[in-house]
Amino acid sequence: MLGGRRAAFALSFVESALSGTAKTAKLIARSVARLSGRVRAPGDKSISHRALMFGALALGETNVSGLLEGDDVLATAVALRALGAQVEHVGVGLWRIRGFGVGGGREPDNVLDLGNSGTSARLLSGILASHPFTSFMTGDASLRSRPMQRIIDPLSRMGARFHGREGGRMPLAVIGTDEMVPIEYRLPVASAQVKSAILLAGLNTAGETTVIEPEATRDHTERMLRHFGAEVRVDPAEGGGKRITVVGWPELRARDILVPGDPSSAAFAVVAAAIRPGSDVTVENVGVNSLRAGLYETLREMGADIAYENLREVGGEPVADLHVKGGALKGIEVPASRAPTMIDEYPILAVAASCAVGTTRMLGLAELRAKESDRLSSVAAGLAANGIRHEMGADNLVVHGTGAPPDGGGLVKTHLDHRIAMSFLVLGLATREPVAVDDGSPIDTSFPGFAGLMNGLGAKIELA
Repeated sequence: MLGGRRAAFALSFVESALSGTAKTAKLIARSVARLSGRVRAPGDKSISHRALMFGALALGETNVSGLLEGDDVLATAVALRALGAQVEHVGVGLWRIRGFGVGGGREPDNVLDLGNSGTSARLLSGILASHPFTSFMTGDASLRSRPMQRIIDPLSRMGARFHGREGGRMPLAVIGTDEMVPIEYRLPVASAQVKSAILLAGLNTAGETTVIEPEATRDHTERMLRHFGAEVRVDPAEGGGKRITVVGWPELRARDILVPGDPSSAAFAVVAAAIRPGSDVTVENVGVNSLRAGLYETLREMGADIAYENLREVGGEPVADLHVKGGALKGIEVPASRAPTMIDEYPILAVAASCAVGTTRMLGLAELRAKESDRLSSVAAGLAANGIRHEMGADNLVVHGTGAPPDGGGLVKTHLDHRIAMSFLVLGLATREPVAVDDGSPIDTSFPGFAGLMNGLGAKIELA
């Protein structure tokens, strides 16, 4: 995790909008016999974003501990400062927010540069849409290529207006209004970000705003809204799924937040240990919310030895220490219904599948094409570069493992995607030849200190 001085510098760095000038960093990972030790997972990225945003929408002083101090979350902090919240870093992972209240944000003086953070862009859109001013959002090349129409459509129905590039891509002008109208909106794709954007807009809208999700997505927004005093109802939807309703114009009150460890970040150490026989690794403080833990269910089905220890509740979220012992894995079929619970983890699952015995079929992956990169194509290209047999479809990936170490030796293009970079560096810990990634700098968006943490367990990840 970032220390106090580094966090302050990083926040200043992002605030100066110079992140696009950062130099690339080619990294290489070499095979190791085994990994061992105990590490602590960095703070959950999804919950960290929401803790800052809800703290800004609340009245009073919110104290957050365990916040992820990666570039994405820092971008959210900068944006909230521009809207009038007092956001102060007070120690390692410790932040203090004095909010402006629901509907109390001010017009930003400048463009909101959100770097690589799709969560920042989509959730902040819900806040900005319900304020009577015009604001502008942009980001790095990856974020500017990502689809925003999925949040533009429902927020436009509520009364906001948007101007952007073709397909609603950023840079994006958000023309907000304080006369939003409540809607009932059925999600066309399973997306916690779209759901959250609508619910956040609904906070500053008279009446009740409802989102219908046919498939369950991560529920951090609903949990945290209740924590801050909003009225949120979750009911069964006709024909299946859930109806999530927020009652508008609540007076949110500041509440302290303890952020659990990120299961998506913990996944890299867990898989690295699982694919190296003889490994013995414990990752502490990992959120195991059932709507985020699909990867761990899948790895267990593949034969991974993963035990949940010290199961407890932290800030309303279930948390455990994950104890992993390396051994043989087998290929399985991963159903499409599991995708919403592990959509960010398919790149690292593909690495596990590459080291398993037999064929692993991953279904329902269309949403991977709308991430920081076209992750489905990026994963397939990385597998090809390292001699791993696979087939890619429109929404599926099939990986053929032999149980023997994969060839490796490839250079993987990350396309500014932190999860592609980390996943293939983990692959390099098990391949016959080293694996390199062309740019490891995006890793800091979600996992500052990744290489150091992994090397502390016995990995060999270094600058190429």
